[in-house]
Amino acid sequence: MNRKLFRPSLTEVKEQLATRPPHAGPQPHKKPAPPEQTHAENFYWVKQMQARTPVAVVLTDGEVLHGTIEWYDRDCIKLTRYGSPNLLIFKQVIKYLYKEGEENAQGGSNGQ
Repeated sequence: MNRKLFRPSLTEVKEQLATRPPHAGPQPHKKPAPPEQTHAENFYWVKQMQARTPVAVVLTDGEVLHGTIEWYDRDCIKLTRYGSPNLLIFKQVIKYLYKEGEENAQGGSNGQ
């Protein structure tokens, strides 16, 4: 009786390993990690500066400042105000900002 060997021989395994490229990176079926920086914030500031959009800046202490954004960097923005001195505001003291005229679109309680 002649039996067939189901396992590959040692030489066949060595040949397969020699032709296979080494695994030197993430698995191809995994999703790549999202980018560290999306530049969405920069896009937003540039868009508001170019359109000279009137904005209301709400600070962490509740004070609201009105004007347009003239300039920005990583840590602060320059707010050009009408009839008042221009301000350099650190981003860390900004609670949020919105476009002028969108007060009712902010959500929350509106007195009802």
